Amino acid sequence: MAVVARRIRATPERGAADAWQVIVDLIAPTDGAARRELIGIEGIASSIISTESPKDAAMVVRGNGPRVRMYCLYDDDAIAGDDANESALAECPTEGDWSMSLPADAEDVSWVRDALAKKSKRVTVREKNETVKDDEEPSKKSAATEAAINMEAFLRP
Repeated sequence: MAVVARRIRATPERGAADAWQVIVDLIAPTDGAARRELIGIEGIASSIISTESPKDAAMVVRGNGPRVRMYCLYDDDAIAGDDANESALAECPTEGDWSMSLPADAEDVSWVRDALAKKSKRVTVREKNETVKDDEEPSKKSAATEAAINMEAFLRP
């Protein structure tokens, strides 16, 4: 699974809501259900950005094309912007079937989960210290991936 990363300039360069708008523009650049869903959780996502959870823990989008990991830059890093990468993605990760995982402080996970459940079916939350693997989960592998080949039957004339 290919993975691309983006680093978004957050506070004090731009407010949390503006940083979320940059993220939405990157992962859902055209009007549609995904963009509306992401705009609908702006307050929740902005709250997560304002706690600096995405500084070291990625917001992860799984969908069309490579997996997208988004981090936020804060303080001097946000002002200087040397490590920023806000360039457009080659493919829109929110076309078709997609999901997004947001990192949050342990004490915020419960309320964020409850709030997201009311507004989104595709965006979830996890503790920021929880590892997100970049490989495909076994439960999502296709039957063809797990099928065994009977070589004796295959080579039979």
